[in-house]
Amino acid sequence: MDASIDKITVRTLKLEDYQELKSAMIKAYENWPGSYWKEHHLGKLLELFPEGQIGIEINGKIVGCALSIIVDYLELEVDHTYREITGNYTFETHKPNGDVLYGIDVFIRPEYRGMRLGRRLYDARKELCESLNLRGIIFGGRIPNFHTYAGKMSPREYIDKVKTREVFDPVLTFQIANDFHVIKVMQGYMPGDEESQETAVLLEWDNIYYKKSSRRPTLIKNTVRLGLVQWQMRRYKDFEDLVEQVEFFIDAVTAYKSDFVLFPEFFNAPLMAAYNDLSEAQAIRKLAEYTERLRDTFVQFAISYNINIITGSMPYVKDNKLFNIGYLCRRDGTWEQYTKLHVTPDEAKVWGMVGGDVVKVLDTDCGKIGVLICYDVEFPELPRLLKESGMDILFVPFLTDTQNGYSRVRACAQARAIENECYVAIAGSVGNLPKVHNMDIQFAQSVVFTPCDFAFPTGGIKAEATPNTEMILIADLDVDLLKELHRYGSVRNIQDRRLDLYHLKWT
Repeated sequence: MDASIDKITVRTLKLEDYQELKSAMIKAYENWPGSYWKEHHLGKLLELFPEGQIGIEINGKIVGCALSIIVDYLELEVDHTYREITGNYTFETHKPNGDVLYGIDVFIRPEYRGMRLGRRLYDARKELCESLNLRGIIFGGRIPNFHTYAGKMSPREYIDKVKTREVFDPVLTFQIANDFHVIKVMQGYMPGDEESQETAVLLEWDNIYYKKSSRRPTLIKNTVRLGLVQWQMRRYKDFEDLVEQVEFFIDAVTAYKSDFVLFPEFFNAPLMAAYNDLSEAQAIRKLAEYTERLRDTFVQFAISYNINIITGSMPYVKDNKLFNIGYLCRRDGTWEQYTKLHVTPDEAKVWGMVGGDVVKVLDTDCGKIGVLICYDVEFPELPRLLKESGMDILFVPFLTDTQNGYSRVRACAQARAIENECYVAIAGSVGNLPKVHNMDIQFAQSVVFTPCDFAFPTGGIKAEATPNTEMILIADLDVDLLKELHRYGSVRNIQDRRLDLYHLKWT
């Protein structure tokens, strides 16, 4: 290797690079005399697919390359050989309108190995795959150390041991480390490859940003803006007075072009002041009489202000049972209900409230969301079920009277963001209601939590409100970062679950 390296460049190849390329390939395949691409091969590739032929240059000298074509994914379902996939080295199998980048070759001159140049070539291929909106990269990979173990284990056993690092293979170990996964084993892929016993593995890398073409336009947003209302509990003259305050906050949040507005749990509790002469259980059932009227009002606000509204929660009576429910009111005029599953001991004892029995993701024009009311977020099974159904953002309207209760909600909400690789937004009420029994004081600090990894804030907090102060909190969330985290995160809590040992099931 040269004594010093002044410059490393990754670039597309040109036909005039051929002599250096040939020299590098002869060195790389010393065990296969005569195995190198001819000038007309490179010329054909450059004619058909110039951007797919990538070289790595050190101090002006080509020391390695990655060659590719495009094929249709469905054609790869059957076994094929290297000769077949390259069209007997004519590359007539290249399909510009295909959906997969197929790797034809990657090599580095021996004296330049150990410098992670292969990783650079693979990164360049991945960037190309993403820029062309292809579903992924596929190629047949050699397993050159297999001949050492061929009499002791099957190809499948060998691959499993390479995955668990019990066995080292100079090619397959590298591919797995670069996020490729094995699809299947292929026999006779490359005749003459004695080191691999003529056995190869079909490897795939998935492009998480791939968007399948469709005649219907996609309206799902990648960056979502949230508006959280930290609601001040205060006396209201009547229903219209409370609605006026609700509209004020929706108007304020919409002025910042937010996609969602989140209200707290039992934000409408001040209306119980008119029933303070009744018992707590009777008063909250009187409050429940406003719920459907409030829902209809929220639906109209969602349409007129062009915003998705998560209404916090309100009491609701059905079949003489008291529930704690809320609504997602979409800006297209549709709505769905969500229900608190776990009522607190106080809610059950004082109000006679019972829990619901349904939890589900809710579809919006900004992707799939989940809503869990206060205490529900302290049960990790529920957010995990929502995540398994595709949730990216979890909304948690809450109401807590003491810092102890708030700390429970906050700590659990942040844990849910980490373990489910999702965003979690919590919004609560502040202030006091001296004329409403069982709702005397409130403590809150609304927060938007993120996972904890390099693409997110170090402390896992995107934004947080001032404690115990009426205000709104605005935060932008990049949903694509969650996809990247799921695949490339420092840790991958969803992907690394031991589903061979345990699983979660809704009964």
